[in-house]
Amino acid sequence: MKVHVRDAMVVVCGVAAAVLIAGAMSLVDSRPVSATPVYASQTGLPCGRCHVNPAGGGKLKPFGKTFQKNGHKLKK
Repeated sequence: MKVHVRDAMVVVCGVAAAVLIAGAMSLVDSRPVSATPVYASQTGLPCGRCHVNPAGGGKLKPFGKTFQKNGHKLKK
């Protein structure tokens, strides 16, 4: 019976280690979202026209939300 308990503990510890490693990897691989400068060059507008942050990325202003909903095209 002691052999079965030891085997169960090995399995439990292995699963716990796998969960811990997977959690740590998800934190390491995370990258912040950033603006796409291609849109600025295509439209001729500064990043701050669509984004709250003048450097781009992050929260969008109403103009940026409209631009996004319109398939990233300026309304004519």
